[in-house]
Amino acid sequence: MKRLLLGVALSLTVVATTARAQGEGSAAATLKLEGQVVCSQCWFESDDRTKTPYGTAADLKCAVDCAAKGVDAALAVREGAGNNFKLYLLEDGRFDKGAKDWLAFMGKRVEVAGTVERRGAGQKSYLKVNALNVVAGSNNAAAAASVLQDAKVIGTQVELVLRDLFGTEQRLSALGGRVVVLNFWATYCEPCRKEMPDLAAIQNNYAALGVQVIGASADDPAARPKIMGFIKETKLNFPVWLGATVGDMERFGLAPVLPGTVIIGRDGRVAWHKSGVIKEAEVKKKIDELLAQATQEQARAAAGAKPRAGGEQQAKASGAKEEEYASSVPS
Repeated sequence: MKRLLLGVALSLTVVATTARAQGEGSAAATLKLEGQVVCSQCWFESDDRTKTPYGTAADLKCAVDCAAKGVDAALAVREGAGNNFKLYLLEDGRFDKGAKDWLAFMGKRVEVAGTVERRGAGQKSYLKVNALNVVAGSNNAAAAASVLQDAKVIGTQVELVLRDLFGTEQRLSALGGRVVVLNFWATYCEPCRKEMPDLAAIQNNYAALGVQVIGASADDPAARPKIMGFIKETKLNFPVWLGATVGDMERFGLAPVLPGTVIIGRDGRVAWHKSGVIKEAEVKKKIDELLAQATQEQARAAAGAKPRAGGEQQAKASGAKEEEYASSVPS
C-alpha cells in the first residue's frame, strides 16, 4: 500500500446528533454520518476516488485479504465536491454486524450513528457503530461487474459442493437439466433479507417450469439454529446449503460482498450473475430468456427429425432400401 492514512488531506461532512468533539483531545462525539464502507488501506490505492470510485473487483479482493490480516475497515465520508474525504476507522458498538469483520458491508453506502473519538499520536478518528442502515451498494458496481465479466465466467461450468441443513452433501452439477438461481446470503446481511421475498416468489412461479432456487448461506454451519430461525422468519421455500465462502462467490464471478446471485442454464453453464441485491423483474427476464431458448432448441431438434419439405419421396425410397437390406440379413 503506497499511501498511509496519516498525513493525507481529508475533510468531512458531518451532522452532529448531540455533540461534536472539540480541539485535539479524545472527547467522544455522537454523530450521524453517511459514507461508504472501505478498507482503510485499499482506499489509498487510487489517487482520486472521484475518478476511480471504490468498489472494483480489485478493491474488494484487496479488502478481503486485508480483513484476514486484521486491517481496519473504515467509513469514507465526503466533504463538498472533489476528492475530499475523511476516513473513520470502524469499531464495534451496539450494532450487531453478525461477523468478526465488516466484509458484508464493504463497498456499500451506509448511514451510521455512533460515537467518534480521536486517539493515538496521529489523532486518527475511530467510529463506534451503534446503528447502521445500508443506503445502496457499491458506487462502482457496474465497473466491478465488467471486470468480473472479463474473467469469462459466463458460459463456463462451475461446481459447488456444500452440505444442506441435514448434513447431506449437495452438488450443483446434480441439478443439470434445470435452470438454477443460486443466491449467496447470510443471516447477518440485511440486504439479503430484503430480497428473500422476491426469491421465494420466483421459486413459486417457476418451479413447475423446471427452475430451482438454491440459497447458499455464508454463515458458519455451527450457527444452524440461527439459520433455521432466519428461514422460518423469512418463510423461505427453497433448499438452503451451508458453508459458502468468498472463494465460492469469486469462482462464479461475484464480488466478495453479500448478497450475490447467479443463474445457471439447463446446460450447467453460468448464464448471468449479479453482485448486490437483485430485482425480481431482472431475474425473471433472464429466466424467461433461458426457457424460451430451450423451447426453441427443442422445436429445432423436433423439426430436424422430420423429413424436409419436398423430400418425402426420397425418404420413402430410403425406407424401401432399408427394408430390403433388413430382409437380406440372416435371422
